[in-house]
Amino acid sequence: MAQQHAARTTTARTHHLTFNTDGQRHPLENSLLVVTLVLGIVAVTTAGFHSLHVVSSATGLAGILTGAWGQYISATTAERFALIIGLGMAALGFYLGMAHGGFS
Repeated sequence: MAQQHAARTTTARTHHLTFNTDGQRHPLENSLLVVTLVLGIVAVTTAGFHSLHVVSSATGLAGILTGAWGQYISATTAERFALIIGLGMAALGFYLGMAHGGFS
C-alpha cells in the first residue's frame, strides 16, 4: 500500500502593525490617533510631578479633545481601540493635573 501525502506549503505570515484593517488609508484618523497617544503619555507622565500640573492639565485636555474627535471620525475597530487607550491616559493626566492645581 502506497501512502500519499499532501504537499504542505508553508507560507510565512508577516504581521504588520496597522490600524487600517479595512485596507484603505486613513491619514487623518491615524494622525489623530498618534497625537492622542502622545498627549496621553505626556499627560500621565507629567501628572506624577506636582509642579507640572499646568502641563498635565493642558496636554490632558488637548488629548481628550483630539481623542473624542478621533472617535467620532474613526473608521476601524483598531483605531477605536488605540484611541480609547490614549483617551484614558489623557483623562487620567487631566484629572490628576486638575487635582494638583489645574491651570493656575
